[in-house]
Amino acid sequence: MTELLGEDGIARCSWGNSAPDYAAYHDEEWGVPLHGEAELYERLCLESFQSGLSWITILRKRENFRKAFRGFIPEKVARFGEKDVERLMQDAGIVRNRAKIEAAVKNARAVSDLDIPLDKLLWSFAPAKHRRPRTMADVPAITDESKAMAKDLKKRGFAFLGPTTCYALMQATGMVDDHVKGCFRATR
Repeated sequence: MTELLGEDGIARCSWGNSAPDYAAYHDEEWGVPLHGEAELYERLCLESFQSGLSWITILRKRENFRKAFRGFIPEKVARFGEKDVERLMQDAGIVRNRAKIEAAVKNARAVSDLDIPLDKLLWSFAPAKHRRPRTMADVPAITDESKAMAKDLKKRGFAFLGPTTCYALMQATGMVDDHVKGCFRATR
């Protein structure tokens, strides 16, 4: 358990001790059940933008992303056109990756086309049972549920959301609780 102790004496998942930004995110957000269309659309987008990068990069730019993407209100982003994409490509406050920006717009449009609320859809993939990892090495990158989520989202017109990104979304939004044994946030 001593490997879980941060400089502040709090036992948390090891990644949560690597930077003050991570500690706050770990302690207050990661693994907390999240609901709401805009809230889940935001996390879906941010997890996509994180692909291939460190989460801390996204975390530190999150407020800029919120401004650039109009608060992640799907109806607003769905109306973005080529001028908006070009504006975003010039915005140094966010990750300027055209494929990821275009995916965020496409995904907003896909949210609008859903026949089920985004909240209900995403949470339908939460596993009924989940085993608490003993160490970070026990945390999977993908699961059957994240594969199924990615497949279903792709079928519904979503982009840039593979099984690994979907599993990260599931962890971040509390669909699974991957706080390791000994972490103060581990609930059972």
